Amino acid sequence: MMALLFNPVILMIVSVFFGMLFGNIRLGRFSFSTSGSMFVGIILGWAVVNYVNTIGADSEFYGIAQQVLAKNIIDKGFFDLFLVLFIASVGLLAAKDVGRVIRIYGIKFIILGFMITFIGAISTYGLSQINPMENPYYYSGVYAGALTSSPGLAASIESARVHSAKWIENYELLSSPEKEEILNMIKEDEGLEFQNITSLSEEQKNNFIQNAEAGVGTGYAVGYPFGVIIVIFAMNFFPIIFKIDINKEKFLLKEELRTGDNNKNKVKREEYQKTKTVYFDLCAFLLVCILGYMIGIIRVNLSVLGEICLGSTGGVLVAALILGSMGNIGPFCFRMNSSVLSLLRKITLAFFFSTIGLRYGYQVVDFLTGPGVYLVITSFFIGSIAMISGFIIGKYIFKINWIMLSGAICGGMTSTPGLGAAIDAVGSDEPASGYGAVYPFALLGMVIFSNLLNRII
Repeated sequence: MMALLFNPVILMIVSVFFGMLFGNIRLGRFSFSTSGSMFVGIILGWAVVNYVNTIGADSEFYGIAQQVLAKNIIDKGFFDLFLVLFIASVGLLAAKDVGRVIRIYGIKFIILGFMITFIGAISTYGLSQINPMENPYYYSGVYAGALTSSPGLAASIESARVHSAKWIENYELLSSPEKEEILNMIKEDEGLEFQNITSLSEEQKNNFIQNAEAGVGTGYAVGYPFGVIIVIFAMNFFPIIFKIDINKEKFLLKEELRTGDNNKNKVKREEYQKTKTVYFDLCAFLLVCILGYMIGIIRVNLSVLGEICLGSTGGVLVAALILGSMGNIGPFCFRMNSSVLSLLRKITLAFFFSTIGLRYGYQVVDFLTGPGVYLVITSFFIGSIAMISGFIIGKYIFKINWIMLSGAICGGMTSTPGLGAAIDAVGSDEPASGYGAVYPFALLGMVIFSNLLNRII
């Protein structure tokens, strides 16, 4: 019975089942829909960890309990699997329109991607100056978490490693306040008192670098779930708050896309529509995932800014959009029935949300009630300011249709869970085109600004 209770598959199924029941409850025009799985997962994850912590070393279930804690309840492999499957289905659904979207909105999406990440970085820096912490690397982690950016986390950790190593390289030449900051971070790990230290041992230097990396990871773990929550609420409540008629926006978007096509593009579109469509091609779908994953691990060196890679999310999205727009290649057909892809998207999104809730549930509750509450407030503020700024710029300056803008904002925040919430909220897969067009530029912004934050905080 205990093994069944701790079984990750059972936990995911339970959280999805009750999450969908909860998500289908409507309060006026609002419902959590698929994201309900995350909120149930948070409660379930918190309960499981609390229970596991009560199991002593003398219990026969102690070994199982420690395995649960070691894997953070749900192995990251499940998280990555459902994320890749979700993004592949979304990309194939959006492939038919992404070319038109880029032609019509072009530079607006590029600016939007950089502005959202820039405003998030400025907010992070401002809050770090209001309340400096012993481990300043928390803030770059919270920044990546609040914008739910896994590639941003990777870039921030790498940047923190390089920056912290250079910082202590000439420890003897640093000012007294700078030395004190370094010693506080090392002391936090070693539990020692430092007085009149003129140089550091190799072990102490390594501890400092490890603490810098750990600070980024902790900040991300705090910021990520709250960043997801912010996006979900925004995608559902922005239309209510700003009185946006979704049905009218859908109609206007169709007209906008239609008038944005010239004769040459109309011919291409007609040819694309005549391309063979299959019910579902499993081999083609898996090929998208494989090629996308390979694209995602390619690293490009940006000199002083470090390396950048699209990650699994960006790589699979790019592969799905390119192959989906091509239609057929040899025996593989990437034009699949939209109803099947939509169903696959919904299922994988529900399980993806459940893994988020289960993996981060305990941290969410712990930080809401513990000493890390300032980081929670910070993540809420960063995510909210970045998103609201993106909405104002996109809606009132660039006049972008809400259906497309909802996806573009999620792309600007590199928020895959947000894209799922946007699709659910508008009842259409069209936000994915905006997401796909903005995401690469936002990702580049995340890398640049994460690097800068580690240097100036």
